[in-house]
Amino acid sequence: MQLMKELGHKLHYASLPEGGRSKHENWETYASITQTEFLHSELSYGGLVMHFDYVWLRDHCRSASCYNSKTNQRNLDTSHVELNICPTNTRVDDENLFLTWPDGHVTKYNLSWLAQNSYEGQKQSAMQPRIIWNSDIYANAKVSSANWDKFMTCDDELKKFLRNFLLYGIAFVEGVPPTVEATETVTQRVSLVRETMYGKMWNFTSDFSRGDTAYTKLALDRHTDTSYFQEPCGIQVFHCLKHEGTGGRTLLVDGFYSADQVLQKTPDNFELLARVPIKHEYIENVSDHRNHMIGIGPVLNVYPWNNEVYMIRYNNYDRAVINTIPHDVVKRWYVAHRELTTELRKPENELWVKLKPGKVLFIDNWRVMHGRESFTGLRQLCGCYLTRDDVLNIARSLGLQA
Repeated sequence: MQLMKELGHKLHYASLPEGGRSKHENWETYASITQTEFLHSELSYGGLVMHFDYVWLRDHCRSASCYNSKTNQRNLDTSHVELNICPTNTRVDDENLFLTWPDGHVTKYNLSWLAQNSYEGQKQSAMQPRIIWNSDIYANAKVSSANWDKFMTCDDELKKFLRNFLLYGIAFVEGVPPTVEATETVTQRVSLVRETMYGKMWNFTSDFSRGDTAYTKLALDRHTDTSYFQEPCGIQVFHCLKHEGTGGRTLLVDGFYSADQVLQKTPDNFELLARVPIKHEYIENVSDHRNHMIGIGPVLNVYPWNNEVYMIRYNNYDRAVINTIPHDVVKRWYVAHRELTTELRKPENELWVKLKPGKVLFIDNWRVMHGRESFTGLRQLCGCYLTRDDVLNIARSLGLQA
């Protein structure tokens, strides 16, 4: 029992068997009994108190008969696990918990693995590390750009680029030949190009060839792209191939930073923006292009277990008629949306970048708003959308948390 106190390990059996006496009373790990419907375990490790239903523990057995470690896939048929299952024996040492099940099967759980994969562990950790920023924070970080030649041949340079991208939501590659072909090549280093109704690689000027304000010389307020998709594009790439004129700087704003400001100042407004779904819509009837897209979701998408924002849909141009909010809530939603807009439009949160031939910008479209100032003259841009899963896949394969 002294060993258990030193390790801080405790199992909690939350149901009384017949006769009111626990059949586990002789276990050194026994701590206390309370009456509930299902048995569960309570485990304290490294200062973290975790709770596990036994059906969860049986389902997550990593023995060879239950889990294929070569394919990282489950062999156990979860539907055959008794929902009220309870181990017949238990043992714990410095690193592992051992449970013996009614059929004699023994499961070994590494305690650090349990801590990492418990609900309580997930609540205390971020799915993706990030540094939220305003213009001063980003400028002071002195984030370096990747070099085209090294980026294309060196995995360490690729890893550094992806680390910056994951932390800040933007990253640059410089020295790229100012062609559509070279731009496509540099994007394929990190992901597959996502083909949409705009094609794969797009190359455009302010010729209003599509039914979108982006195809003009007008200024664009901060926004996320393809908010009218059910799954908005994850990554956006821009490369300015030519600009013979003035203006046209690109605006970048960290939406996660602004959302965090709302959370800190007015939690109720944050919760409303994360809970209420609204529609974004894109209707195009220009030349040969006929498109009608509708995407539905809240402005802020969060993981419910830790309130971590993972995606923002913010586009005042494409926001559709609001008919998904009841009348007694709609004004509160406008107040919350106004607060987020105020944060996004604060000058200290704006990062202005002059794109030029050779400098390719990667933007996390689920996080960082982009816009531009108006411009004169001929301005030619190319770019594309990337499949988010493939970018994160490459990052994880290089040992990054993503």
